[in-house]
Amino acid sequence: MASDVQPTPAKQPVTLREVAAIAGVSVATASKALNGQGRMTAETRTRIRETAQRLGFRPNSLAQSLLRRRSFTVGLLTNDTYGRFSLPLMAGVSDALVDAGVSVFLCNVEDDPRLAQLHVDAMLDKRVDGIIATGKRIDRHLPVDLANLGIPAIYAFTEPDPNAIAFVSDDAGGARLAVEHFCQLGRRRIAHVSGPASFAVVHARAEAYRAVLAENGLPVMEPLLGAWSEAWGHEAVAKLFDGDDGTREKPDAVFCGNDQIARGVIDALRERGIGVPDEVGVIGFDNWQIVAEATRPPLTSVDMNLAALGREAGLALLSLVGGEPAVPGIRKLPCRLVVRQSCGRPPDG
Repeated sequence: MASDVQPTPAKQPVTLREVAAIAGVSVATASKALNGQGRMTAETRTRIRETAQRLGFRPNSLAQSLLRRRSFTVGLLTNDTYGRFSLPLMAGVSDALVDAGVSVFLCNVEDDPRLAQLHVDAMLDKRVDGIIATGKRIDRHLPVDLANLGIPAIYAFTEPDPNAIAFVSDDAGGARLAVEHFCQLGRRRIAHVSGPASFAVVHARAEAYRAVLAENGLPVMEPLLGAWSEAWGHEAVAKLFDGDDGTREKPDAVFCGNDQIARGVIDALRERGIGVPDEVGVIGFDNWQIVAEATRPPLTSVDMNLAALGREAGLALLSLVGGEPAVPGIRKLPCRLVVRQSCGRPPDG
């Protein structure tokens, strides 16, 4: 049996002509009021805008783009397949741009130069206002050349082109926060377990680790370098605590190069019956919440403030798009230490 219910006709979008008619002005005046242009009284401009809002009028974005010669879109390129670093950074970029009416779309280029160039060409075809390049490490360039595109390009958490503007986290400063915190807690034998020697951040953090211990008159243990994995953290504990003769002084704190290593360290210490944080404090790096908060005990970790870094990159791009000059170079943004239960409390007295 056929249904007697008739489909509801689709609601037609409100036109600028309707807004103008109800507000009692010409179409040209309505357009100028909604675009922040033209001369008119404040009362007229307010009346037009309130009328448009009440009617649910949405301006034609294509027409606005043609008028202003802008697309109000920004491309974000990344090779961070899992989004570990690019997603919080993108959240910061979006936060910076949303009030300016600018949208962000993400393209994953992996490590494929051909794919990266295809995405860049597509962005240029869409007339994006600018591009932000980001990645999974600060010492590797994305597999595409963003110089001389005719639009602004900003780099965030990836190696920039020469004479470009880039934003990175202050890794050495973050390492200082961790090791100084251990010193303030009264820890005196602080070990450092980090990632592969091929990463620039590994050396920056290790140098800061050595410097803080020297400043506090504490012994420096040679950093142990391996993979960015829980398995390596587990293996490193064996190197630190299973000395051949059993006489080597054991660490009372371990500063780890990332949260996965730290989690492996904590698991290995637990297996040996070593209490965390009562006997050994542990601090990680990255503040990857899904790991840090699920660790037992919850992991103290250095946060690279990636959302704030993304916000600064977004604001810098807006300035360039607006024609404001900017000095090229790398800007280092501070990290912060997120204290949880894995590092212990300061000694009494």
